Amino acid sequence: MIDSPAVTRFDEAGDRVLEPLRNVRVLSAAFGAASTVGDFSIIWHVIGFLRAIGSARRLHEALFLSCALGVESLVVNQGVKRIFKRERPTTSGDDRFDIRTPSTSSFPSGHASSATCAAILLVWFVGMPLGLLFVVLALVVALSRVVVRIHHLSDIIGGIVIGGFVGAIAIAAATRIGL
Repeated sequence: MIDSPAVTRFDEAGDRVLEPLRNVRVLSAAFGAASTVGDFSIIWHVIGFLRAIGSARRLHEALFLSCALGVESLVVNQGVKRIFKRERPTTSGDDRFDIRTPSTSSFPSGHASSATCAAILLVWFVGMPLGLLFVVLALVVALSRVVVRIHHLSDIIGGIVIGGFVGAIAIAAATRIGL
């Protein structure tokens, strides 16, 4: 299903659309950086704990965000990726980018999944319009993985769906515990 001709055509079309971004120095630098700070959900943990400075409530939110991201990582990396075992578009990304070589399979994108999960929780914590910043950041981190050619576009979509699901469950759990 994931390696069907229709999905392959979709991924190839997405790759062609994004190719020009790889040749614009400032954009390639931004997407390369976004991919790197998305490793291990670092950007989301940092944001959570920076928000926590001076507030016990926000510290609880940061700890909850980190726990939710831990669960999301287990679901994606130890669960879904092991089921699909999809090959990446390149082994170590496009040569124009200096990124870490992943050790897991391609589908779904863990960066997209964690970014979506984190953005959902952060929007829930802060509301709008500030939450829009987290949504845009999540989209940049997710898309960066296709730009650096370490994921297919369909991997990103799969990651967004799974991250949305985990984020919704996390909000339900947070509500239940009174966070």
